[in-house]
Amino acid sequence: MEKQLHLNLLASRPPMAGGFQSGSKMKMGPGRKRDFTPLLWSQYFETMEDVEVENENGKDIFRIYCSGSLGPVLLLLHGGGHSALSWAVFTSVITNRITCRVVAMDLRAHGDTKVKNPEDLSADTMAKDVGKVVEVLYGENPPPILIIGHSMGGAIAVHTAVANHVPSLLGLCVIDVVEGTAMDALNSMQNFLRSRPKTFKSLENAIEWSVKSGQIRNIESARVSMGGQVKKCEESSSSPSFSNSAGEGIIEEEEDEEVEEQSSKKKMKEDDQEVKKESVFTWRVELSKTEKYWDGWFRGLSALFLSCPGPKLLLLAGVDRLDKDLTIGQMQGKFQMQVLPQCGHAVHEDAPEKVADALATFMVRHKFTEFKEGYMC
Repeated sequence: MEKQLHLNLLASRPPMAGGFQSGSKMKMGPGRKRDFTPLLWSQYFETMEDVEVENENGKDIFRIYCSGSLGPVLLLLHGGGHSALSWAVFTSVITNRITCRVVAMDLRAHGDTKVKNPEDLSADTMAKDVGKVVEVLYGENPPPILIIGHSMGGAIAVHTAVANHVPSLLGLCVIDVVEGTAMDALNSMQNFLRSRPKTFKSLENAIEWSVKSGQIRNIESARVSMGGQVKKCEESSSSPSFSNSAGEGIIEEEEDEEVEEQSSKKKMKEDDQEVKKESVFTWRVELSKTEKYWDGWFRGLSALFLSCPGPKLLLLAGVDRLDKDLTIGQMQGKFQMQVLPQCGHAVHEDAPEKVADALATFMVRHKFTEFKEGYMC
């Protein structure tokens, strides 16, 4: 139960029982080797652009990915530590289901967004960021917008709606974030973060770890989204941080151990000549340093969600996520709820088609849009 409580802060799921832990080995079992090659954003989104937003200290630049040209805008906000790329597979599915536009943005200090003050991750600041990006994109007459947020992004979606930063707001969709379980998880969150590998020997290795640890259960989504979670850095191969690297912990049964041993010996000879600099990957966001903002993201969130104007949809990975306020609100019909079982916390990555189906049905029911011709719901 304690592991499940962690789900509501991060956009990732703690390693499953018996799963890969840093420093341990994990075998995939017999069968063909899976492909962990990264996938490009352009296979899922139509355009990518950087949006400049003026502030007191100068300009902030927010990375956004877009698809579609007609219909209401789905403004997608990712979870803590993730990026807009976590919505890639979902975007390709939802734009085939209904007439809509998609705008997925990298929140401040995440992905490829560059801001003057990346340390400020308060709910108020991030909600204002969302409003400013919408204003730059659409001016004084924005189209109808539905905000969809996952985990931390769900909390920011609620704060954005309550503060009326998006005047053309149609409604909200919040994915797997509930105040009660999120607040309960905060005490043990740092231990969970410390359990993650600090570095990966390659992007492929990071993708492999995310899948085998259970953080992302959909290998296609992991292949496109992990590039938004980690970044390349130059680090000496003798660096102590490699002791907590995921590099040695994952092996494939079908790999030729003899070839691997020869390769290792060759590399050792090369390293004897000189200590080389080696490209490794590390997390883009040091989530442990954001602790002072965690309380502000989630405290009072249920009441704020219930007070938001317009239709509301809550998608959960399990019914046990509901707290008292939301249970009462759901019984009173104040929002629509759907549980998507057999998903991890990253519901929209693990089951993008199920999330797209739920959202499409919700939007058509409220006459926000229509199903695309030929799509059978």
